[in-house]
Amino acid sequence: MPELPEVETIARGLAPELTGRRITEVEVFNAGSVQGDREVFDACTPGRVIAGVGRRGKLLLVHLEKERRQGAACRAVLDHRPAGDTPDMLAFHLRMSGRLFIYGPEQLPGPHTRIIITLDSGRRLFFDDARKFGSCRALSPFSRPLWRFWATLGPEPLDVDRETFIEQFAERRKAVKALLLDQTVIAGVGNIYADESLFRAGIRPDARPGDWTRDEAERRLGRLYDELREVLREAISECGSSIRDYRDARGDAGAFQNCFRVYGRSGMQCVSCRDALTTARVAGRTTVYCSNCQK
Repeated sequence: MPELPEVETIARGLAPELTGRRITEVEVFNAGSVQGDREVFDACTPGRVIAGVGRRGKLLLVHLEKERRQGAACRAVLDHRPAGDTPDMLAFHLRMSGRLFIYGPEQLPGPHTRIIITLDSGRRLFFDDARKFGSCRALSPFSRPLWRFWATLGPEPLDVDRETFIEQFAERRKAVKALLLDQTVIAGVGNIYADESLFRAGIRPDARPGDWTRDEAERRLGRLYDELREVLREAISECGSSIRDYRDARGDAGAFQNCFRVYGRSGMQCVSCRDALTTARVAGRTTVYCSNCQK
């Protein structure tokens, strides 16, 4: 599943093509790929101008400008709904195999194309998803708090301050890796960047912050804060990590997989101490760490 660096890379690649363009048509080829209020999505997405492209956690966000005058179809749908229910963004959750690409008008839908958004430039945004786990939904100021996934997202690791980050983890009895993967604790981190940041911080993935003294927690979690942010920044600069399906908006692979120190290196030598890396199951995920360097 694309994590924060991959989604951030896709958002940055899409922004120049989408920002300022008006949506002229939306085609849905798989009904399950649109979640939330389908009636609002169908009526209130066409005709909207795209204000920008961003990210929240692992969600890619297409922001929509506020329309002074809504189309007749949108007005008819919203007439019987709460005030503030006009969508102001589209949220794409790519999950395991979702991809977003920009094509010219000559491109035909493929076997895995689920949604096509046509722009006034003639270019088209394709949402392809082989496994059908991904989705898109229209969100408004009214509907966002009602979507539990959105409402419970934790702070952004590149925005949160050190003290808040430490408080999110300190005194918890779960394994620290499980907490990193919990999107309600910190948003956007998955298996790759959890393993990599814990290795750099010298912390075993199964360590429980609740077992540490307050001084130990502040010291260890402070280092994890620094290393996690550094790993994420490095990965963004390398356009993410390509393991299987991930490609950026231009179809290019990321390069951060060439910098992995533990992830995917089960049984290989530690880059620091040369001991064999250990493989375990933590938080239901395959986990690689160095038992010598990570205490």
